Amino acid sequence: MKSKTHFLVLLAAFFVLAVGCTSKKEPVTVYMWQRLSFNENPDTLAARFKEWKSHGVTGVCIDGRNLEQTQMASALAHAEGLEYHAWVPSMLRSGMPHHWYAVNRLGQSADENPTYVNSYRFLDPANPEVQDYLIEQYSAVASLPDVDFVRLDFIRYPDVILAEALSETYGLEDVNGEYAPADYCYCEHCVSAFFKETGLDITQVEDPGKVEAWAQFRCDQLTFFVDKVAAAVHKLGKKVSVDVFPGPYSYAEHMVRQQWDQWMVDAFFPMNYNDLYQEGPEWVGPVVAEEVEAVGGVTVISSLRLSKDWRNKNTARVGSMGLLPSELGVAIRGSVESGAKGVCLFSGARMTPEYWEALDEVLKDLSK
Repeated sequence: MKSKTHFLVLLAAFFVLAVGCTSKKEPVTVYMWQRLSFNENPDTLAARFKEWKSHGVTGVCIDGRNLEQTQMASALAHAEGLEYHAWVPSMLRSGMPHHWYAVNRLGQSADENPTYVNSYRFLDPANPEVQDYLIEQYSAVASLPDVDFVRLDFIRYPDVILAEALSETYGLEDVNGEYAPADYCYCEHCVSAFFKETGLDITQVEDPGKVEAWAQFRCDQLTFFVDKVAAAVHKLGKKVSVDVFPGPYSYAEHMVRQQWDQWMVDAFFPMNYNDLYQEGPEWVGPVVAEEVEAVGGVTVISSLRLSKDWRNKNTARVGSMGLLPSELGVAIRGSVESGAKGVCLFSGARMTPEYWEALDEVLKDLSK
């Protein structure tokens, strides 16, 4: 009996060792974000996809506002074995009906008095007409056969609190708390809906930024709308991914009203752009750990921003911010070791040979 027991113990130990020796780490998922030119050449795009695939890229996130172009690009991506996310901005839209736009605390409409920059023209996510229009748009994209995910971006309110680097850029580093011109939405519909819900007329409050229920009301509008979009896309047999601010608790919730841990979507792509928060690449790992824990098993892909002109990087210019090639490995390793399923690089147009070399090196190292 003793020898038999000893044999079984040795057999079990051998089995554990054998499994340990033969098991392989899951490959790191790598996405590339890219906006296409108006007259994109299919052959050039196919060659680009092929090059990306050779470096370990597994999926692409491509501007999906043009249906014909999306149909072409998604077919080419699938031919190369790449997952396709059709990137479609949500609230950031121009040329829409005036009453669709959000209104700030000062009573100014976003289409007539956009805050920060002229392009910051945000729709009101609580407006039923806005919801119907955008769901129709997303459904059309989801209906294309080679689109795997509809990717929502700018699914938020404007930055009522700016990241540190942006605050300096716009000369608002002395603003304490919420910035009133960027505090939305105070349209009649939202004010009335909040009054019915709470009995409080928010327009009569001296400092609305201190009313937690009012902040929660805006968070809820985004959550309700995202869930409507997700239901429509899921009904068509497709999935939904979302670009969100980091956190969600440490940044997204109080900066842009995104309680995205509550959204019923299939993948989160938090924009972990460390430079905007005046942090180094080592900041990425801890914030990804927060993101992974917040969503309890839903896929998190850490979005990383590359420097547009890294050889002449100027930290005073937001446009030139981003990870250096020498920092990319730190950010990718921090993301993966903190639980992210992979990374998304912004953007393909910024990938120099030095970035490719850094990517190849860290992917090889993480596969060991």
